[in-house]
Amino acid sequence: MFDGKQVIAIGERDGVSGTAIAACAKAAGAPVAYVATECFV
Repeated sequence: MFDGKQVIAIGERDGVSGTAIAACAKAAGAPVAYVATECFV
């Protein structure tokens, strides 16, 4: 499913954090290229 693809995990401060999204992606076997948690106002 993730062959030849990388994940960019961008989370939200008041929602799901980028590190949580990255952890799920890694558990599914995807390589994570970038992780960030931003505040979208």
